[in-house]
Amino acid sequence: MVSELMLQQTPVNRVLPVHEAWMERWPTPGDLAAASTGDAVRAWGRLGYPRRALRLHAAATAITERHDGVVPAEYADLLALPGVGDYTASAIASFAHGRRHVVLDTNVRRVLARAVGGTEFPGTSITRAERDVATALLPDDEATAATWAVATMELGALVCTAANPRCGSCPLADRCAWLAAGRPAHDGPPRRAQAWAGTDRQCRGRLLAVLRDAEGPVHRSVLEATWSDVPQRERCLASLLDDALVARTGPDTYALP
Repeated sequence: MVSELMLQQTPVNRVLPVHEAWMERWPTPGDLAAASTGDAVRAWGRLGYPRRALRLHAAATAITERHDGVVPAEYADLLALPGVGDYTASAIASFAHGRRHVVLDTNVRRVLARAVGGTEFPGTSITRAERDVATALLPDDEATAATWAVATMELGALVCTAANPRCGSCPLADRCAWLAAGRPAHDGPPRRAQAWAGTDRQCRGRLLAVLRDAEGPVHRSVLEATWSDVPQRERCLASLLDDALVARTGPDTYALP
């Protein structure tokens, strides 16, 4: 569960050291549940999307209270945990417990779009037709289905990559619709890299970094020095308070919760 949440929207090389330190500090859900949310946010470091740390903490608390500290194996029980959606529940049930579930991440969707749909990239969001194709291809046997889920994900991550796919090394080369069509270029909406500089995400990250590195409450004046755009800074600070990533400790002081 920890790795699945950390790897969402974050590269493996950035996740590995944080995951190792996290698991050494909190090897069980009960260990994490006993910690403060502020400790979880601080340990999350600079992985980005820090609300994931709060979701992990909430899930660990629920697992401790509902399942005696053991991560459940059933999809329905996983889905009922706070902060766990269809993808995460399916991935944990499949990868950790060998259950038969469709696991659709970016890599798997790209493999299916090319091999079955004949297009370079899938759409921006998962469609019913896309899920139907993935379900139809999933082997009936649970163990084989779990292996299939891992294999298609690895195929997309290592061979059928977004840029410079290694079609000559692909085991699906002789049945890939996209390759058979001559690898036509993507003709959908432009695929743009997500902006970072000057965004609210960057501003929130700056504010959190100051609080994360501090040993105690931080005065507003210190936070004000991190970002020159006053309306944006105030908006981002308010959103961090709303998200429970930051707590007000006094009239003009703030800290991690």
